[in-house]
Amino acid sequence: MSTQPVSTVSKKSSLGLAAFPIKDIAIYLSVITGIIYIILQGASEQGYYWQWYRVSQYLYTLKDGTFTLGPLLEGLKITLHITWISMILTYTIGLATALLRLSDSIIGRAVARVYLEVARNTPLIVQLFFVYFVIAPVLGIDRLFAAILALSLFEGAYASEIYRSGIVSLHKGQWEACHSLGLTRFDAYRKVILPQAIRRVLPPLTSQTISLIKDSSLVSVIAVYEMTMQANAIVAETFLTFEIYFTILPEIFRTDNQLFNSVYSKCSLFIIL
Repeated sequence: MSTQPVSTVSKKSSLGLAAFPIKDIAIYLSVITGIIYIILQGASEQGYYWQWYRVSQYLYTLKDGTFTLGPLLEGLKITLHITWISMILTYTIGLATALLRLSDSIIGRAVARVYLEVARNTPLIVQLFFVYFVIAPVLGIDRLFAAILALSLFEGAYASEIYRSGIVSLHKGQWEACHSLGLTRFDAYRKVILPQAIRRVLPPLTSQTISLIKDSSLVSVIAVYEMTMQANAIVAETFLTFEIYFTILPEIFRTDNQLFNSVYSKCSLFIIL
């Protein structure tokens, strides 16, 4: 019966301990603790009276055995609804635009280029107003789909460059192999190029999805009552500023900051090891 060498086991153990992000986790927890302390200290000096017991009624109500969603959870449902539809449209628009940029058609490349420049060089809020007040009446769509369309067009421009970078990063030998096998351009993309490119661009596409979730809070400007809009309405009515905003903090927290990504990536590496 063969046993694994002790040196190999100790090497793996030391590698796992080295990969565990103890320092990053300690820094992250210290920063969060400091922020919480500053907020609590500032609130106490201003005489703020915490009323956490009132928050639950804005999350849900349970009456006569019937569970009813509160305004915050209703807003979260709208946010998730906007996000998953916009995500599908974003990936579709991005891939189509990337393929147009790489096509042999001069008109296709020109249309894709104009779309990219307009979408990436104008603020999202301007695009929301344009879609809602100009395009929506022509197409006869409601404000919810207008918000989804504006988000998809805005995020799709950035996703297209992510797709394109993944495609052009492949070695030209992949294309030469496709041509030598007699594959058409469509089959080459479907069977050889895109499977490899998509594997490479999954991390930045995930980051783009996070940006999409954060940008969804802007749809409140066209009266779509997503989570942030519901929270603003509750704060204006009850003055539960800290309690309500701390409750929806997971949605508005910037999960793409450098410290969080460092902790997340190293934790993932530790789990794999």
